[in-house]
Amino acid sequence: MLDKRKIQMADIAKLAGVSTATVSRALNGSEAIRPETRERIQALAQAHQYTVHAGAKNLRSGENRTLGLVIPYRAHLPMQLTDPFFLAMMGQLADAMTAAQYDLLLSRVDADHLDECAALYDSGRVAGMVMVGQWDHHDQLNALAMRRVPLVVWGAMLPDQLYCSVGSDNFSGGFQATSHLIHKGCRQIAFLGDFKSGEAKFRFDGYCQALQTNSLALRQELCIQSPYTPLEAQQAMHAFCDKGIQIDGLFAASDLIAINAMGVLNARGLKVPDDIAVIGYDDVDASRHSFPPLSTIRQPLDLAARALLESLQEVMRGGQPASRQLSSELVVRTSA
Repeated sequence: MLDKRKIQMADIAKLAGVSTATVSRALNGSEAIRPETRERIQALAQAHQYTVHAGAKNLRSGENRTLGLVIPYRAHLPMQLTDPFFLAMMGQLADAMTAAQYDLLLSRVDADHLDECAALYDSGRVAGMVMVGQWDHHDQLNALAMRRVPLVVWGAMLPDQLYCSVGSDNFSGGFQATSHLIHKGCRQIAFLGDFKSGEAKFRFDGYCQALQTNSLALRQELCIQSPYTPLEAQQAMHAFCDKGIQIDGLFAASDLIAINAMGVLNARGLKVPDDIAVIGYDDVDASRHSFPPLSTIRQPLDLAARALLESLQEVMRGGQPASRQLSSELVVRTSA
């Protein structure tokens, strides 16, 4: 009689009167095992609720069908996986990977130590990885590429890049958003976001170019520094409003902070879009249901997920796929 500990392959072998190697081959459907023996072993395994561990099977067979999705974090900021952009990206990647018969392993690493994600590959847990964002550590990602760690990154195309990235055209998106506000009659347009780094910097560059193209001066007091997190965006917007600076338009570097900024403006007695027109970036589901519905720049995450997976598969085969930049699209709703 077996005890209540988790049953092992050796237990099945003892019950069947065969070797553990025979059990392993039988459970993997090997035709080298006689049909009656294979069926008897499979029946015993089923009766005792024994299954082959997928990770161990991958290591034994040399075929790993698990891919990693790495979403970095910063310890001092409460950026959660419930962020709508991360959820949308996870959903699209999960669909693409499932369709291609891969399993998905979600992992998080400190954004200042992106190179720690290599442990997932070195340990054999994943065959390759997709990382969301570059997090100002382009050098660490280049080092991973030099080590031949199979990795593709959702992010911008940067100078001297050794790794493959897939991202949207952030500069074009910023230019489109700001140009739309200008064409709506806005002349005092603020930018809300982390305009010094990451993808938001390229969106800010597009904002600056649109101002210049339309003969409007860039005013530093209208550049509101903020991370992507809701509370910090609210605090930044309140601090800006406290200065009494008049604006008639706001371009936010993400939908999440745009929606939170609209909440602050509403609390201050300002109407969107009558007093201040607002436009965001990403086109997450929440932007359709905000009040008012948010005009935004759509990132094609369905296309991005497929492109990331295709590029990762090529990297895993030893190739060096070119980085890709996908087009961004203006979606006009009622906030601007």
